[in-house]
Amino acid sequence: MEKFVQQTLLFDFYGELLTEHQQQIYEDVVCNDMSCSEVAEEQGVSRQGVHDLIKRCNRQLEEYEAKLHLVEKFLDIQAKVRQMRQTVTMAAEEGQMPDVQEIIRISDEILEEL
Repeated sequence: MEKFVQQTLLFDFYGELLTEHQQQIYEDVVCNDMSCSEVAEEQGVSRQGVHDLIKRCNRQLEEYEAKLHLVEKFLDIQAKVRQMRQTVTMAAEEGQMPDVQEIIRISDEILEEL
Protein backbone atom coordinates (compact mmCIF):
# COMPACT_ATOMS: atom_id res chain seq x y z
CA MET A 1 0.00 0.00 0.00
CA GLU A 2 1.23 3.47 -0.82
CA LYS A 3 2.75 5.24 2.18
CA PHE A 4 0.43 8.25 1.94
CA VAL A 5 -2.68 6.04 1.84
CA GLN A 6 -1.41 4.00 4.76
CA GLN A 7 -0.66 7.13 6.81
CA THR A 8 -4.08 8.63 6.14
CA LEU A 9 -5.87 5.38 6.97
CA LEU A 10 -3.94 5.04 10.21
CA PHE A 11 -4.73 8.66 11.05
CA ASP A 12 -8.42 8.14 10.22
CA PHE A 13 -8.64 5.16 12.55
CA TYR A 14 -6.31 6.17 15.38
CA GLY A 15 -5.78 9.93 15.06
CA GLU A 16 -8.13 10.66 17.95
CA LEU A 17 -5.66 8.86 20.22
CA LEU A 18 -3.03 11.52 19.52
CA THR A 19 -2.97 14.81 21.43
CA GLU A 20 -4.69 17.79 19.80
CA HIS A 21 -1.28 19.32 19.06
CA GLN A 22 -0.08 16.10 17.41
CA GLN A 23 -3.33 15.79 15.44
CA GLN A 24 -3.11 19.32 14.11
CA ILE A 25 0.51 19.06 12.98
CA TYR A 26 0.12 15.54 11.59
CA GLU A 27 -2.97 16.52 9.63
CA ASP A 28 -1.26 19.62 8.22
CA VAL A 29 1.82 17.72 7.07
CA VAL A 30 0.33 14.40 5.96
CA CYS A 31 -3.25 15.17 4.95
CA ASN A 32 -2.95 18.80 3.86
CA ASP A 33 0.45 18.29 2.21
CA MET A 34 2.11 21.22 3.98
CA SER A 35 5.88 21.18 4.39
CA CYS A 36 7.51 20.81 7.78
CA SER A 37 8.86 24.33 7.35
CA GLU A 38 5.41 25.78 6.68
CA VAL A 39 3.91 24.04 9.70
CA ALA A 40 6.87 25.00 11.89
CA GLU A 41 6.46 28.65 10.97
CA GLU A 42 2.72 28.52 11.55
CA GLN A 43 3.10 26.76 14.91
CA GLY A 44 6.13 28.70 16.11
CA VAL A 45 8.33 25.62 16.46
CA SER A 46 11.40 24.34 14.65
CA ARG A 47 11.23 22.41 11.38
CA GLN A 48 13.16 19.61 13.06
CA GLY A 49 10.58 19.55 15.85
CA VAL A 50 7.78 19.09 13.32
CA HIS A 51 9.77 16.38 11.53
CA ASP A 52 10.42 14.52 14.79
CA LEU A 53 6.78 14.81 15.82
CA ILE A 54 5.64 13.30 12.50
CA LYS A 55 8.04 10.39 12.92
CA ARG A 56 6.83 9.80 16.50
CA CYS A 57 3.20 9.98 15.41
CA ASN A 58 3.81 7.52 12.55
CA ARG A 59 5.45 5.11 14.95
CA GLN A 60 2.63 5.50 17.47
CA LEU A 61 -0.10 5.00 14.86
CA GLU A 62 1.68 1.90 13.52
CA GLU A 63 1.90 0.51 17.06
CA TYR A 64 -1.85 0.97 17.52
CA GLU A 65 -2.46 -0.88 14.26
CA ALA A 66 -0.07 -3.68 15.27
CA LYS A 67 -2.14 -4.20 18.42
CA LEU A 68 -5.68 -3.57 17.18
CA HIS A 69 -5.58 -4.42 13.43
CA LEU A 70 -8.54 -2.12 12.67
CA VAL A 71 -7.18 -0.92 9.32
CA GLU A 72 -6.32 -4.48 8.29
CA LYS A 73 -9.84 -5.66 9.15
CA PHE A 74 -11.39 -2.68 7.36
CA LEU A 75 -9.41 -3.35 4.17
CA ASP A 76 -10.24 -7.07 4.31
CA ILE A 77 -13.95 -6.39 4.73
CA GLN A 78 -13.83 -3.80 1.96
CA ALA A 79 -12.26 -6.37 -0.40
CA LYS A 80 -14.90 -8.97 0.48
CA VAL A 81 -17.75 -6.55 -0.13
CA ARG A 82 -16.21 -5.73 -3.52
CA GLN A 83 -16.00 -9.47 -4.24
CA MET A 84 -19.70 -9.91 -3.38
CA ARG A 85 -20.63 -6.93 -5.55
CA GLN A 86 -18.60 -8.35 -8.45
CA THR A 87 -20.33 -11.73 -8.10
CA VAL A 88 -23.77 -10.11 -8.26
CA THR A 89 -22.82 -7.71 -11.06
CA MET A 90 -21.38 -10.47 -13.24
CA ALA A 91 -24.47 -12.61 -12.74
CA ALA A 92 -26.78 -9.69 -13.58
CA GLU A 93 -24.81 -8.89 -16.74
CA GLU A 94 -25.10 -12.51 -17.85
CA GLY A 95 -28.82 -12.62 -16.99
CA GLN A 96 -28.28 -15.29 -14.36
CA MET A 97 -28.99 -15.61 -10.69
CA PRO A 98 -25.96 -14.69 -8.56
CA ASP A 99 -24.09 -17.49 -6.84
CA VAL A 100 -25.99 -17.33 -3.57
CA GLN A 101 -23.72 -19.83 -1.82
CA GLU A 102 -20.67 -17.69 -2.68
CA ILE A 103 -22.36 -14.58 -1.34
CA ILE A 104 -23.35 -16.39 1.86
CA ARG A 105 -19.78 -17.68 2.29
CA ILE A 106 -18.30 -14.20 1.88
CA SER A 107 -20.88 -12.60 4.17
CA ASP A 108 -20.16 -15.25 6.82
CA GLU A 109 -16.45 -14.35 6.61
CA ILE A 110 -17.31 -10.69 7.08
CA LEU A 111 -19.51 -11.42 10.08
CA GLU A 112 -16.76 -13.52 11.69
CA GLU A 113 -14.38 -10.57 11.45
CA LEU A 114 -16.81 -8.18 13.14
